[in-house]
Order: sequence, then structure tokens, then C-alpha cells
Amino acid sequence: MVRGEQSSPAPHATRAALVLLAAAILVPGTAHAEAFSDAAGRGAVSAFLFAFTAGFLTSLTPCVYPMIPITISVFGGRGGVPRAHAVALATLYVAGIAVMFGTLGTTFALLGKAFGTFLANPWVVVPLALFFFAMAVSMFGAFDLALPSGLQQRLARVGGRGFLGAFLMGLVGGLIAAPCTGPPLAGILAYVATTRDAGRGFLLLATYAAGIGVPFWAIAGFSLHLPRSGAWMEGVKSVFGIALAVAGLYYLRVVFPPLAQVTGRSPAFLAAAIAVAGMGILLGAVHLSFHAGSRTRLRKTLGVALAVVGLFATINYFLTPKIQQTWLPSEASGLAHARVRGKPVVMDFTADWCLPCREFEVSVFARPEVAALLEDFVLVKIDLTREDQDDALPALKDRYGVTTLPAVRFLAPGGQIVGRIDSLVQWRVFRDALLGAQTAAERR
Repeated sequence: MVRGEQSSPAPHATRAALVLLAAAILVPGTAHAEAFSDAAGRGAVSAFLFAFTAGFLTSLTPCVYPMIPITISVFGGRGGVPRAHAVALATLYVAGIAVMFGTLGTTFALLGKAFGTFLANPWVVVPLALFFFAMAVSMFGAFDLALPSGLQQRLARVGGRGFLGAFLMGLVGGLIAAPCTGPPLAGILAYVATTRDAGRGFLLLATYAAGIGVPFWAIAGFSLHLPRSGAWMEGVKSVFGIALAVAGLYYLRVVFPPLAQVTGRSPAFLAAAIAVAGMGILLGAVHLSFHAGSRTRLRKTLGVALAVVGLFATINYFLTPKIQQTWLPSEASGLAHARVRGKPVVMDFTADWCLPCREFEVSVFARPEVAALLEDFVLVKIDLTREDQDDALPALKDRYGVTTLPAVRFLAPGGQIVGRIDSLVQWRVFRDALLGAQTAAERR
């Protein structure tokens, strides 16, 4: 059995672990605009690595970490079972988690547009944001959002011993992890729903589950001991609490425009935002506890507020294109300008809830090399955020063959389609597509 009675790590090791966790969760997850869509834009390897890392960090949260010793003891990871057998049991346990999360990814991919339009509806977004805030408050110790410990232990023993038992335990293991999945899982699911790729959705969420399973494999294969839950776990909870609060603000920005205005385009704004977040962390946003005296609670409250504001402003900075461009709002106005000026058209289909679309605006359209070429085109942006409220938009999508987002169409001045892109691509690929569309338009 895994010994939860092991002594706590040395203070300096604890602080180092917290710094690494903070860097791993807060810096990549928030300092880049929509971290997962950005990772996906760099290629499949980057996307799957992000999902795996996010899953591993989830395994260190209070929803999963304390259950690892119980689960390992149930299927014999430390009870004299041969190592190969223990690894096989751990693998089947992780496979159960992977099937559960993978099915979730497939479901969201098949929902596609419906899920995205939900994220533009205030009746959905506001409760979602409030749920994230509630999870954040729970992480700071206001109340226990996780499943009751007795129910957790009973769920952890579902299926009994043996290979089938380990797999069934894994299926319910995702339920135990659910309260702490938070922003990483939400970001992956939103991306999967946007791209509507059921196969990739299953594999991405299964990879996320594999990350959660790392401690199980490590203990079963190498007979490792876990450090005892203690003060260091409070720091982990604070890190996730801050991330959840930032996630709540991020979703609110879609239906509350003033939040999106907390941004800037200059490096000075970014430096100020990072400084505010850093000041909050130094004040005690992570290492202090709300269970201490009133003075300490006040310091932590101020630290958390500064960290959340600074990180949210950092997100907005990376969401803001650094080169401003003028986009016409309709097909009719765009084609009229194209005919008068004899220029080809770039028609971008987008939505506020579309993560890859936002990444397109920031890292592709606003790239200097691309922006210079776009000056020779008429730019049209078709907003599908509230597609269900405008009967003309579905017909427009059908006319241009748009079945998923992001979607970009290149048109000749006469309106004929001369090129298309239906996924988030690197700026060099888009630049080459622009040049090809320009040549094709000139031949019309």
C-alpha cells in the first residue's frame, strides 16, 4: 500500500514544486491567448503535449491526489503483486479514465456548432462563469466542492480487483477528478467543439486522461512513495483557484464587452500586467492561507485579486491583434468594394466563442508579413456568434461551403471562390495561400 505517512518534503523543495506548478499552469495557460488553440496551431504534437501536461497537473489537485493511495491499494500496486501485473492493472485503470474522457470529447465534437452558440448565450455563459468562480472559492477553502470522501472511496473501489475491475474503476475515476478539471479541460472541449473532429476529440481527451494516470503508472511500476498531503497542497489549490477565477472572467468577456477592453497593444502594457500578477504572488496569493489570522487573510485576498487581474490583463493583451485592420461586416459590402476596386477578397468566418478563430486574428492576420499582403485584398468578416438569430447566415455558410470554424474563403473580384482554408494554420501557410489566391484571382 502507498504510504501516506511519509514525511513532508523539505520547505525549499515544497516551494520549488509550487513555483514549477505555478509556471506550468499560469504562464503557458494564461500568458498565451487561449493556450490550447495556440498549442494546436503549432501542430498536432504540441496540442497532444498540452493535453497530456494539463492532465498530469490535474492529477496533483486535491480532487485526485489524495485518492491515488486508495486506488493503488485496491488493485494491488503495492501489495506484493508482480510489477508487470501492477503496471497492467494501472494501464487498464487509466484506459477506463481515457474512455470516459474520450467519449466526452467525441460528444462535444459531434455537438459542434450547437456547443459554440451556447457559449455566446448569456444564459449559458453567466452560469458557467459563476460555476468557475464557485470552484475557485472552493479551492481557497470556503467550502468543499469535491465529492464526499466516503463516496469517493466507494467509487474508487468500483469493480473490485482484477483487470475488469481496474478498468471499471477508471471509468468512475473521471467523476472524482471532474471538480478540478477546470480551465484546461474547458479549453480543450471548446476547441474540439469548434473543429468538430470527433476522432481527434476522442484522442485529445484520452491523452488528457493519460496525463492524469502518470502517478498511477509511476507508483505501480517503480514502487514510488507519495509525499503526504499538507501545506504544499494548499499552495496547489491556490494556484488552481487563481486559474479558475481567470477562466471565469475569460468566459464573461464574451457577453460583457467592458472586460475585453482591459487590454493594450504595447509591450509596456504587458510588462505592467505581468508586474501586477507578480506582485500578487509575492504578496501571498499562493503561499499564504485563508485559514490563518485576519492580517494574513487580507494579504492573501489582495494577492489573489492582483494575480487574477494581472493574468486576465495578460490574456487580453495576447488576444488583441497588434496590427489594426479594417474589416467590412457583410458579404454585400465586401463584394461591392471588390468590384469597384478590382481587388480580390478575403472572407473570414468567425465567432466570439471560436478559439482557433481568435488565434487566427492574433497570430496570422496580424503577422506583419501577412498584414502587408492583406492590404491588396478587400477584407470581410462574417460573424457567426449568434448565427441562430439571423436566417441569412446559414444560407451564406451553405453558399461558401462552411461547415466548421475557422473558415477563410479567397474570392476573385467577381465573387468566385479561388481558395479556401478550413483550419488554424501557421502564418507562413496562410501567406502562401494568399499569394496563390492573388495569382488565381488575376487569371479570372
